[in-house]
Amino acid sequence: MSLTQNRVPAVRAPPSQRVVIAGGPGSGKSTLLQALAASGERCYEEASRALIREQLAQSGQRLPWADLWAFAQECAARMLAQLADSARHGRCFFDRGLPDLIGYLTHDDRTAPDEWRKASRAYAPVVFFAPPWQEIYVNDAERPQSFAEAQSLSAHIRRAYVDCGFRLVELTKGSVPDRLRQVVAHLDAHGPEVDLG
Repeated sequence: MSLTQNRVPAVRAPPSQRVVIAGGPGSGKSTLLQALAASGERCYEEASRALIREQLAQSGQRLPWADLWAFAQECAARMLAQLADSARHGRCFFDRGLPDLIGYLTHDDRTAPDEWRKASRAYAPVVFFAPPWQEIYVNDAERPQSFAEAQSLSAHIRRAYVDCGFRLVELTKGSVPDRLRQVVAHLDAHGPEVDLG
């Protein structure tokens, strides 16, 4: 389904309640999200990994290395659906946000729709960013990039969040419990943050 066929959904939960864990491929985001979910937090899975799994199973072409634009549009539609669903809940965590897609497109010298930037205002203004980390980086069927490519993607994703007005908190290169404590401690210390307007 094309993004141009969808309107950005009205989302009414406070933006400070929608926390994004962002970063390049293989930086430990999904593992942290699993730990957050296990601790009782409401978490949304990474739309892009789910789509890649589906497309590989169906021999489909909506893959970032086959048809990046179609892939990004479908991911955006799923992310917008996650945002709409999150309005029913309190604090939620997201494995990637719409600016991740913007970063993927700029990495390929493409421009993202302005609607994605506008919809991104529904996320909390502080984003936890997982930096490239070679010691934990692994390739698999859903992550064929080299570590150098992952580093380059990470830089574009970081820039997309900054350009959209987010403040980044870099995650420690530590254990999953260390990262979990870092996220919870930051949120506990700072409480609801001012939204992006």
